[in-house]
Amino acid sequence: MDEQTLSSTTEPEKTIAQATAASAERASSEHRQAYGTAKTENLRDSGIWRVLLPAVVIACCAALLIIPLVILIPLLYNSIHAIGTNNVTEAQLVWVWITMIIIELGLFFIISRGIIKIFLTQAGNYQR
Repeated sequence: MDEQTLSSTTEPEKTIAQATAASAERASSEHRQAYGTAKTENLRDSGIWRVLLPAVVIACCAALLIIPLVILIPLLYNSIHAIGTNNVTEAQLVWVWITMIIIELGLFFIISRGIIKIFLTQAGNYQR
């Protein structure tokens, strides 16, 4: 009984050793071509995105501030100027333009802070 258990445990070891030897012989005779992996490829970039990303983010934040103010400030100026000319209907809109400017500034600070945190902090993490 002991002989059978000993022979049964050594037989699989022999077959495994024979299989690995056969696969090694087959592998040496086959033509293999190695494809690049992330470890072997040249992953360097030009680094231009480190300049462009912050520039685009800052330009978009500036546009987010400037475009509405370019529209609202002349409207506010005309409403203030209408007070001196006794144009009552246009002078009543001063509060609307002031309110719109305050709302726009608040939205600008909220949106730009979020955009800057998302894009500029991540770009700083990938320094060389």
